Amino acid sequence: MLINIILLIVGFIVLVKGADLFVDAASSLAENFHLSKMLIALTIVAFGTSAPEFAVSIKAIMSGSGDMVLGNVIGSNILNILLILGISSCIHALNVKNTTIKKELPITMLITSLFIVLVNDIHLSGSNENILSRGDGITILLFFSIFIYYLFTVMRSKKEPEEIRKPKYNILLSFLFTLIGIVCLVIGSNIVVDSASKIASSLGVSERIIALTIVALGTSLPELVTSVVATKKGEYDIAIGNVVGSNIFNIGIVLGIPVAIFGSISHISFTMIDLFVMLLSSILLFVFSYKNYKISRKEGIIFLIVFLIYYGNLIFSSL
Repeated sequence: MLINIILLIVGFIVLVKGADLFVDAASSLAENFHLSKMLIALTIVAFGTSAPEFAVSIKAIMSGSGDMVLGNVIGSNILNILLILGISSCIHALNVKNTTIKKELPITMLITSLFIVLVNDIHLSGSNENILSRGDGITILLFFSIFIYYLFTVMRSKKEPEEIRKPKYNILLSFLFTLIGIVCLVIGSNIVVDSASKIASSLGVSERIIALTIVALGTSLPELVTSVVATKKGEYDIAIGNVVGSNIFNIGIVLGIPVAIFGSISHISFTMIDLFVMLLSSILLFVFSYKNYKISRKEGIIFLIVFLIYYGNLIFSSL
């Protein structure tokens, strides 16, 4: 048990350090081509901070741990909004751009709703169990392509970057550190999934609880660090774009690709409460942003209260 706990901590450290290196290197690579901050946040940063979830999901689905895959995505998306934006907006109110409210947030709610519909076979189709099939995975990828198309239209319509910044690394070092970061993410994810699964089985705790708490929190640490640091520096586009982009990538890539490639996830044990909180967090983000084009400290506190209620109930119900 002690060895697995130590390995779990080591795995998280490797994940976080790998993600940090990946994001810095990828951001430098993007800055060499003069991309705007929001585009960097929605693409390079979002994908980089979602890389731990992706690596964990690939490892988990290959190991037959379907609940770990879904819990990783559901838990991470809930944490990204309720915890990460909650903490960030408590540090400073986050200004939200009009385009984010009208386009990116609706896409987030759309793909979240799609996922909930596809995974609800018992309630919607009268099936004996909830199954996420390969066809569902392909459907998710098709919807994700809408987001990719949107990004391309934004890039084509962008006449000039918001700000030209000196890249942290040159192009060669950016490529090299990006590769090293990805390797660290893969190694760290293997350690996390293996140790978390062993801890869960030894304690008699379901994979659902472990995935929604320990694994989700661990793989969301890169998003947390990135958004908090960005908020302190006044880079609100990066703080919000990181979370919004990451949530879309989590469903579209972290879930869609493994299911489309490796096949169905059956015997799903997640409850309607888990899915409801996932959708509720996206709706709250849209409502708070639409209200005054910003997320205030008061609204950040509401995020954190919902987070504490949900996870308090989750932990209490597992005892």
